[in-house]
Amino acid sequence: MEILQTKVFFLLETFQGRPYVQAVIVFALSIVFAYALSAVVKRLCGKIVRFTRFTLDNEIALIIRAPVVYSVLMVGFIIALSILNLPETLHAVTVSILKSANILIWMVFAIRLSRLLLRASAENQTRIKIIHPQSLPLFENLAVLLVIGFSIYLAFQTWGINMTAWLASAGVLGIAIGFASKDTLSNFIAGIFILADAPYKIGDYVVLDTGERGAITDIGIRSTRMLTRDDVELTIPNAIMGNTKIINESGGPYQKFRIRIPVGVAYGSDIAQAKAILLDVAKDNPLVCPYPEARVRLRQLGASGLDLELLCWVEHPAQRGLATDELLTVIYNTFNQAGIEIPFPKQDVYIKEAPERDRAATQPGREE
Repeated sequence: MEILQTKVFFLLETFQGRPYVQAVIVFALSIVFAYALSAVVKRLCGKIVRFTRFTLDNEIALIIRAPVVYSVLMVGFIIALSILNLPETLHAVTVSILKSANILIWMVFAIRLSRLLLRASAENQTRIKIIHPQSLPLFENLAVLLVIGFSIYLAFQTWGINMTAWLASAGVLGIAIGFASKDTLSNFIAGIFILADAPYKIGDYVVLDTGERGAITDIGIRSTRMLTRDDVELTIPNAIMGNTKIINESGGPYQKFRIRIPVGVAYGSDIAQAKAILLDVAKDNPLVCPYPEARVRLRQLGASGLDLELLCWVEHPAQRGLATDELLTVIYNTFNQAGIEIPFPKQDVYIKEAPERDRAATQPGREE
């Protein structure tokens, strides 16, 4: 290294008094050094990749080479400019432009690096719980905003701009905007917590406190969209979604949904036969899952019949209505064929004797 440094100084001294030639030499040497450093980084990263099972380090190695090369070139160009003895104003502006370009290059690298790290964390089984595929866009956007904000701060420092007045103005403006758009901020904060906590995700079937039921089609920062079974899209502010009771029918260890079909049979019916028919009907229906197996329960001895309940599962909550319709149709027809009566409310009226006025009207020979 000392020999190389000595040769560089000797080369520059050879062209003493010729600053343009010295500047070209310095810039050319910076190009050579940049590409040599790039080769070293590539080889070093290649060795590290061989000893690891992860692809993240390989991806980082691919994106870090470019900013390293450009940074070395920028430093060489700045040194070359200092040799030229340019006017002070021109030199300061040129250096500030080069530093701003370097900040921009590293800003792009930081954004790409943050996305790689966040996506790896979302895909990892032992990840941070609040970072998952549903909340990934939120954290990616926040990371981009932080990186851009810090880059703007560095750029202002490079150009010698005082940030104190700007920060004070931004604080006052932020307070005014906060009071003017408190509902929007409330929805925004609720959206952040919904994305982080993930009580539901896109595609889930949910039931709201107000009775609406449908599939979640979009989770935004301000609102959540739900498509009902009537193909009507509801847009619900996140502040409401965050403060209401939500039944997620697609939640749990799997997406299967259990349906309950109450069936009544008359007193005197064969309960074992009725249960067997219900199980056979569920078994023969293609929408009903074979596992968990369907079951039948006698719930109570009702006022007019025996109250049975068929319990079975379908693959998706959206199939609840169709499966219920098919099962009830087959149950009704099968019970009729088996002679099992399905009780229904009815009233019998017994007349013990006719009123006195009606008996007199029916006597023969009576004239008005």
